[in-house]
Amino acid sequence: MQQKTVSVNEKMRRAALAQYAIFKSDPDKDYDQLTFLAAEICEVPVAKISIIANEEVWNKAVYGTELSSIPRQNSFCELSIQSGEKILILQRAEQPEVFEKAKGLYDRDYQFFAGVPLVNSQGHAIAVFCVFDVKPRMLKSNQLKSLEALANQCMNLFEARKQTYKLHHVQRSLKQKYRELEKFASLVSHDIKSPLANIISLTELLKDENEDKLDEQTKEYLNFLVDSSYSLRNYVDGILNFYRSDHILEKDYEDVDLAELLKGVVGLYNISDDIEINYPKEGKLQNINKLALTQVFMNLLSNSLKYNDKEQRKVDIRFKESNGFYKFEVEDNGNGIPPEKVEKAFELFSTLDATDRYGNPGSGIGLATVKKHIENMHGQIEVQSTPGVGSNFKFRIKRL
Repeated sequence: MQQKTVSVNEKMRRAALAQYAIFKSDPDKDYDQLTFLAAEICEVPVAKISIIANEEVWNKAVYGTELSSIPRQNSFCELSIQSGEKILILQRAEQPEVFEKAKGLYDRDYQFFAGVPLVNSQGHAIAVFCVFDVKPRMLKSNQLKSLEALANQCMNLFEARKQTYKLHHVQRSLKQKYRELEKFASLVSHDIKSPLANIISLTELLKDENEDKLDEQTKEYLNFLVDSSYSLRNYVDGILNFYRSDHILEKDYEDVDLAELLKGVVGLYNISDDIEINYPKEGKLQNINKLALTQVFMNLLSNSLKYNDKEQRKVDIRFKESNGFYKFEVEDNGNGIPPEKVEKAFELFSTLDATDRYGNPGSGIGLATVKKHIENMHGQIEVQSTPGVGSNFKFRIKRL
């Protein structure tokens, strides 16, 4: 059986059409309204937005008739995209042979057709915006201009749909890549943490069993080995938590009792006499990602207490509402941040060359995670800090 050859231009046209994902798509009132306006302005009973597929003409939207598809061959729309005209006008009285060939394709015997090919930026006609009448008709100049304008708006909708389709494709691809990265991070963290646990255990065992045999310098080396192993383990945990944070952001939003939320968070840290944490005893938040907000407060409180060399560590949490936002402050009397390093405080892996009250270096991940959560809740965060005096982290999240 001899195969039908397809021209290069037609192949490119079909490829262009596929990019819009419009063929056999769901009904859309925006397109329906355009056909209604076309029929009203041109004073005709029928208007259509017809997609030209491989072998058929499928109607994306119609006015005055039923949604249907017809063979592409001998159709008026096929003539429109082949003609090269901005608007193709067909009258039965002037082109009877065209209407005879199309006989049986349509639901009634039309006497008049006007079609505007919908052409993309590469010059490929993917559809036709057209009107029909069962009696002879002449369109006025303003009607022709209006038909062109409506066709242009229809093409704009196609382009918007194309961009949305591309965006969704990119989002799906990114989500898949992110899941692969998260899986990789989880596997790597497991493979790193297992030997780290062995190093820590064996080092501690070596110290205990040889306490009387080791000199002070050797003990110092072993302590350094243990501390470094713990730092690396915490660093790996931080990376994994940062990539897992997107799962928190996907949680449902809910109404939150701020006092109850903070009571639970503060209870995790207010565990010794040298710690004082003050927080609001009232406050109602509507439509909030509770899990993300909890994580924000946990990270900020943890930092405020760890990076604090005062005998009495103090943290004050404040809250107020404004038009469109919930505003919070977490102020401490900790070590503070040097002015030249404030801008880098929220950058991923930026440790600011600081160590906590126990001499352990930071991972540079906690504040980056805080910023990520707040921005995804349509908010912002900033810090005001004085070295040796303390820091005040101010952030706001959008009221939805």
